[in-house]
Amino acid sequence: MTSTSDSPSTPSPAASAPRSAVGRRAVLGAAAAVPVLAGLAGTASATPAAHRRPPRLKGGGDLGPNVIVFDPSTPGIQATLDEVFARQEEDQFGLGRYQFFFKPGAYQGLNAQLGFYTSVSGLGLSPDDTTIHGDVTVDAGWFDGNATQNFWRSAENLALVPANGTNRWAVAQAAPFRRMHIRGDLNLASSTYGWASGGYIADSRIDGAVGPYSQQQWYTRESSVGGWTNAVWNMVFSGVEGAPAQSFPDPPYTTLDTTPVSREKPFLYLDGERYRVFLPALRRNARGVTWGNGTPRGTSLPLDRFYVAKPGDSAATMNRALEQGLHLLLTPGVYHVDEPVRVNRPNTVVLGLGYATLIPDNGVTALKVADVDGVRLAGFLIDAGTVNSPVLLEVGPRGASRSHAANPITVQDVFIRIGGAGPGKATTSMVVNARHTIVDHTWVWRADHGEGVGWETNRCDYGVVVNGHDVLATGLFVEHFNKYDVQWNGERGRTIFFQNEKAYDAPNQAAIQNGSLKGYAAYKVGDHVTTHEGWGMGSYCYYNVDPTIVQHHGFAAPVRPGVRFHHIMVISLSGNGQYECVINDTGAPTSGSDTVPSVVVSYP
Repeated sequence: MTSTSDSPSTPSPAASAPRSAVGRRAVLGAAAAVPVLAGLAGTASATPAAHRRPPRLKGGGDLGPNVIVFDPSTPGIQATLDEVFARQEEDQFGLGRYQFFFKPGAYQGLNAQLGFYTSVSGLGLSPDDTTIHGDVTVDAGWFDGNATQNFWRSAENLALVPANGTNRWAVAQAAPFRRMHIRGDLNLASSTYGWASGGYIADSRIDGAVGPYSQQQWYTRESSVGGWTNAVWNMVFSGVEGAPAQSFPDPPYTTLDTTPVSREKPFLYLDGERYRVFLPALRRNARGVTWGNGTPRGTSLPLDRFYVAKPGDSAATMNRALEQGLHLLLTPGVYHVDEPVRVNRPNTVVLGLGYATLIPDNGVTALKVADVDGVRLAGFLIDAGTVNSPVLLEVGPRGASRSHAANPITVQDVFIRIGGAGPGKATTSMVVNARHTIVDHTWVWRADHGEGVGWETNRCDYGVVVNGHDVLATGLFVEHFNKYDVQWNGERGRTIFFQNEKAYDAPNQAAIQNGSLKGYAAYKVGDHVTTHEGWGMGSYCYYNVDPTIVQHHGFAAPVRPGVRFHHIMVISLSGNGQYECVINDTGAPTSGSDTVPSVVVSYP
């Protein structure tokens, strides 16, 4: 999503670690590798160098200069927060990546303003273990009050007592708000109440009211709210205590009592003086927060079970660590990979900090997951490389068929970008072949602004392709692809909340022609599929290069009793392009320059 004004952002120079408090390192145990055992050089028993095994990699270690850990006695916390914000506030396509951690305890009078690629998290098992008397703030002063480009930042696992009673979180896509306790109100709009296009909350408790104000759409999952003040186009809730009653389309609230199946994102925490990664348990028909009655359900792993990767580590090194049985922790930074990172072992965790970013070189796939149980991918960004990759993220190999119902693969806060930071190309961004996969909050984005942007310059035909059966998507944001944004071929798929914009930059009607159809649907269910269901879904068009373009529909699906949609809409933004229908041949066309949704409450 971006604003409907033409104001592309220019990439900023790479941000190196500041030379002050930000340069402190979080040292978590031993060094990252053990010495090479070279044998008895010069003797008959020496092993030829060509036949020596590479050294075993060791887990744990130093998290590097861009992970900054505070405790309540740390001096100059506010100055450090401000220094990083000054670097990151407008650095939309730069290389700076930062993770702030607050150890358990109480902190007074702070305002952590978050810019691009900045994450802030508490280090307790519960958000209430770490309380900031102050704010974690996202506003849009850098963009004249327009919050539609406040991407790539996150807040997790903290309790806040806002200074004036209300915390401000004016974000767009890829800005998760997880495991947060707001002892007051939450405002999701900028201080000027300009345009806003978000967003996602999960496993959080807001004691007061949530005011979305100018937010066009929002998804809240398994949380508790003291109230919800308004809606614009599309507000979706699943398993949320205090959510407004279902009333779509007026007001446009879609409310599910529970989420069918979920498992919260892994997170780093302190166990005494040792760091561990908590792995929340699977929940079915889930409602409310996981941490409300003490310690959450789940298991944990010591940090020395993780290979702590640093920018400059190769894919070969990360794969060697995974083959040894280590999990993978990606510290903040940018990683170029010349072969896929291969996750072949059941229950492997790949966890990123501070928007760690994988860039595939030479047209490879950045990361591949085998057809195994329980893999958890969380908290990182994949940026397309300059050479076309057939796929950027592959979850399960082609033809994957094993049941993972008891222990699904989860993909959480894994974001994919094609272009924007420079030219990038792929054919398909994400392919999900593994059965029972849960995709919980993703933004898969073919860039509409920045560097390396153009109909062919950052071409990517497909956003998300789902071939596996029994896949669930909760919070699916997919935008601007040259053909289908989502193509769902697996049986018994379910999506709770979908947000989409068609590609702005289509040069003319012929460029989007799909056989006899005008345009590719934003969300296409395969013709052979017999069972599928979706709730709270929207597709918008803004064909600003050729405003005369007509899109036949936003959604396409076989007409069968088992294929059902609830509360779907299409919108023409200021009349730049139009839709003829909402789904298949059903639903009123958009018309004129008024940005008014055309809705279908239930289909068929």
